Amino acid sequence: MSTVVLAFSGGLDTSFCAGWLVHELGHEVVTVCVDTGGFDAAGLDGIRARALACGASEHYTVDARQVVWDRFVSYLVMGDVLRGGVYPVSVAAERTAQAEAVVRVAREVHATAIAHGSTGAGNDQIRFDGALAALAPDLQILAPVRELHLSRQAERDWLVARGVPVSDATVGYSLNAGLFGTTIGGRETHDPWTVPPESVYAATANPETNALPPEELVLGFEQGRAVSLDGERLAGPELVAALNARAGAHGFGRGIHLGDTILGVKGRVVFEAPGPLVLVKAHRELSKLVLTKWQAHWMRQAGDFWGMLLHEGCYHDPVLRDLEALLESSNRLVAGEARVRLAAGTAEVVGVRSPHSLMDAATAVYGESASAWTGAEAAGFGKIHAMPAVLAGRRDLAARERAASAGAGSPAEGGATSAASADASASRSSPSGRAPGNPPSSSASMQGES
Repeated sequence: MSTVVLAFSGGLDTSFCAGWLVHELGHEVVTVCVDTGGFDAAGLDGIRARALACGASEHYTVDARQVVWDRFVSYLVMGDVLRGGVYPVSVAAERTAQAEAVVRVAREVHATAIAHGSTGAGNDQIRFDGALAALAPDLQILAPVRELHLSRQAERDWLVARGVPVSDATVGYSLNAGLFGTTIGGRETHDPWTVPPESVYAATANPETNALPPEELVLGFEQGRAVSLDGERLAGPELVAALNARAGAHGFGRGIHLGDTILGVKGRVVFEAPGPLVLVKAHRELSKLVLTKWQAHWMRQAGDFWGMLLHEGCYHDPVLRDLEALLESSNRLVAGEARVRLAAGTAEVVGVRSPHSLMDAATAVYGESASAWTGAEAAGFGKIHAMPAVLAGRRDLAARERAASAGAGSPAEGGATSAASADASASRSSPSGRAPGNPPSSSASMQGES
């Protein structure tokens, strides 16, 4: 009997996999629940009991919350990553950590294969397969749900027939809860015009009926990482949990993300991520205060690319280490505090401060006064700043005039008329007044190169 280690969450898909691998294929199954922030103690106990009820011979629980924060969430926040401008890459932040933990257990129990509960139609199969291939190329990968092409109803019926209880709710929706947010898929998410019902939301209050008065909180950052809430230093997982509770109570953090899947088709999910969204908003505003324009630009370019590769299951590509180095460097001075106001389904950053601020009232106050330059210097800068557009405009005007002159001339005279018009236009457009073909002096050429 071969030993298979199964990534196990206690949901419908992984419960079916455990039972199928044991009762239909005759494997010894060791289940591993990797806690990435979506379970409490009672939930973890229930998952263990369910794994054993489904036929597992042994069950492991691995706490990976801090790993997810340190290696995944931190860089998503440092890069201000929101996929499609709305979604904080909640699920992908967990899958690599889960795969790595499952591989460690597989080595410990001398397993010959690793299994996961992904279907053949989603992103997770690619994330798991890619990570497992990189980390344990010698182990077989099993994915019973994908291989059997079963519907969620068929999985439920198989389990119920063998005495394993399954809630009807699990058939209609698939839910994934973790440190960096919760995603919900099913039913209404398959139609881009349909609005999911209020009943799918569990972590956020209804913003339309919420009666809480507004409140403010202050997030502290060091080197781009959130380290404190209202002056109290907290470990990353505890800080996110506290933000989830406070922002979620105001109805903030809901969203619907429609985007491109790894497989090339469109996908749509509902998500709840109050804490992650507050973190990204706060970091973004604080970094604007501290970074130069081009630092901020390339930090976010690197962050978006890092987030895309993580989303697509490419975490073990070395290019992510290069991008992380850039994000670390860009964030070395992103330190200070962000003041966030929560009210009626919103979270607004209303203030930021930092010892490394580049906003200096002694130098200039935008729209009012400036002591670092004179009005004449500002006018000169405006003239120089516009020069690319001015030169392009002159070029295009000359081209239009040449075309108009060519169209107005007779066939017999067109060539001469067009040439004369072109020479005249070029003379008007040239700063020196020279016609084309007359080379500049060497001193004028050197000035142009400067």
